[in-house]
Amino acid sequence: MLHQNLSQKQQLKILPQQIQLLNLFHLNTLELEHRIQQELEENPLLEETPADEDQEGEKFDREAVQDYKDCDEYMYDDIPDYKAEYENYFNNEKMPERPLPESTDFREIIKQQFKFLYADESEILLANYLIDSFNDAGLLDQELAAIADDISFRHKKWIEVEDLEKVLCKIQQLDPAGIGARSIRECLLLQLKRMNIKRPDVRMAIRLLENHFQDLSSRNMDKIMHHLGIDEDELKIVLQLMASLKMKPVSELTDSMQSNQQIMPDFILTIDGEHLDVSLYRQRSASLHINQNWMENVKSTEQNKQTDKATRQYLRNKLNAAQWFVSAIRQRESTMLKVVKAIVKLQYEYFLEGDIKLIKPMILKNIAEMVGVDISTVSRITCNKYIATPFGTLLLKDIFTEGIINQQGEVISNRVIQTAIEEVIETEDKQKPFTDQQLVAILSQKGFSIARRTVAKYRELLQIPVAQMRALWA
Repeated sequence: MLHQNLSQKQQLKILPQQIQLLNLFHLNTLELEHRIQQELEENPLLEETPADEDQEGEKFDREAVQDYKDCDEYMYDDIPDYKAEYENYFNNEKMPERPLPESTDFREIIKQQFKFLYADESEILLANYLIDSFNDAGLLDQELAAIADDISFRHKKWIEVEDLEKVLCKIQQLDPAGIGARSIRECLLLQLKRMNIKRPDVRMAIRLLENHFQDLSSRNMDKIMHHLGIDEDELKIVLQLMASLKMKPVSELTDSMQSNQQIMPDFILTIDGEHLDVSLYRQRSASLHINQNWMENVKSTEQNKQTDKATRQYLRNKLNAAQWFVSAIRQRESTMLKVVKAIVKLQYEYFLEGDIKLIKPMILKNIAEMVGVDISTVSRITCNKYIATPFGTLLLKDIFTEGIINQQGEVISNRVIQTAIEEVIETEDKQKPFTDQQLVAILSQKGFSIARRTVAKYRELLQIPVAQMRALWA
């Protein structure tokens, strides 16, 4: 039988272009550059104005003036010959402004450390061969027996595996911790043995890796707790310690070698007296436009009825996509400036002084109401975006904090309370650290009336252990 039902539904549909616009909001400066270059390659109607267009005109003007030089000026100039010959091979307009930085392989750094500590030529020879055998992560994949055979064949003298083992142990004492390990397990053990082995969590982590690594790989936690004689909370502390270790010993060294890299901010904050001004790090909408020649071709193709229908549809789609993209970039920059200016206005004292204690409670909803946009838009704009200030480069997400009412009835940021907890713990007696309940009493004297569980929550967010663990580490 047929039945008829009357129902009322309410649906919210988002247009595909709106989704693409939200995705543009989420991109940072580097990701946006990649997205623009991709669009320029795919859409012939979209064009970018070169930034040095005005400089080209000045260059032609200078060349036009040089055409009037007479013969005497060329014959009796004071330009040395080596400069003229040099310019035959290099273009002055494209010369780099500074020399390229020299990058050093981590293996060379390890070799220099070994030569500085040990002077035996035979050991240096074996160490250099071992270090050259490390993979890009700083680990040794090959067996020592195979390496000994290779060295023996190359240098025509027999090398014992025990000699390589002694040299490798010396290499493993170098920096960074874990270098030359033959497995992930050995890499973790090398890092743990450089810590304070009097700490109970370090000792327990070493026992776990030495005796129960197979159980850890198979995630047999009950067996591990039984053999080590620890409960679930203690095992959690040990696993958190192991999770903080490096799986690749060279990664930290590589980061320090690439110190010339820095975060590219999305916004720049300047201070002029009492006035705060926010601007984009790079405005891209001004350099993007539609190619006029292509636009005229599209219009003439639309009017020509003899043109293939698929061709007309293709050109029409490309024109609409280019127009939308330019408009979307403008809307992105306009919305981003509105959001960041609202943040600066709400956190005026903090951005003016740079003191973290001046941060006011602020959530995404506050900025969304000030700007008149949705909360998701504010979340995408502030996600993975940085602002350069006179006191450092800040992640916008870190400025958003919830508030707590103090004893005077004022709403203060939880970031201020976290800073107060850090200051109290830094000045405590390391032999008799404060418990969470004692921290509650001390913070109450400072005007922060919060519960003990709140103190424990903020302490864990700051990665500060409990009082018992701090006493053991002292």
